[in-house]
Amino acid sequence: MRHRKKINHLGRTSAHRKAMLANMASSLIMRKRIMTTLAKAKALRVYVEPLLTKSKDDSTHSRRVVFSQLQNKEAVTELFRDVSQKIADRPGGYTRIIKTGYRIGDNAEMCLIELVDYNETYNQEGAGRKTAAKTTRRGRRTRGKKEEMAEVTAPVAAAAAPVAIVQDEPVVSEAPAEEASDADDTPAEEQKD
Repeated sequence: MRHRKKINHLGRTSAHRKAMLANMASSLIMRKRIMTTLAKAKALRVYVEPLLTKSKDDSTHSRRVVFSQLQNKEAVTELFRDVSQKIADRPGGYTRIIKTGYRIGDNAEMCLIELVDYNETYNQEGAGRKTAAKTTRRGRRTRGKKEEMAEVTAPVAAAAAPVAIVQDEPVVSEAPAEEASDADDTPAEEQKD
């Protein structure tokens, strides 16, 4: 039983775990999404979300507190300059965990952890465009598909038609007749001159 066990130690010592979470948090802030195991992602979410909340207040004290956790100047700069502007209106829930399956080697459950405001697929603007497409009438879509199919099959039929006509007509009989008429015309012109 796991009564009152709030912290997943991740099979590491305290110092190793803190260093790993600091590195993962810096990578998440810099790259906006990282691939990791589900257990590490859940531990990282608990670690990084208070730092993201702290970044909303851009003061020297906040920067020092965040730097003491991350130990990475570039990540702190990125967090307070860019990320804090994007998450300013969000009251919490800055990260999203998406399960991606199992790792080949040890069958560990893998996931993608990302900053919510940096994913354009799930944003409100993207959802608005998708709902607009769904409001079209069914009859229109059906007609549109038939017209598209007609446009696609028309060039194929047109390309196939001349081939069929050429095969039906006796090409060999027409060519010698033209050559014969050309041959007849040439000597006649020479004879007239």
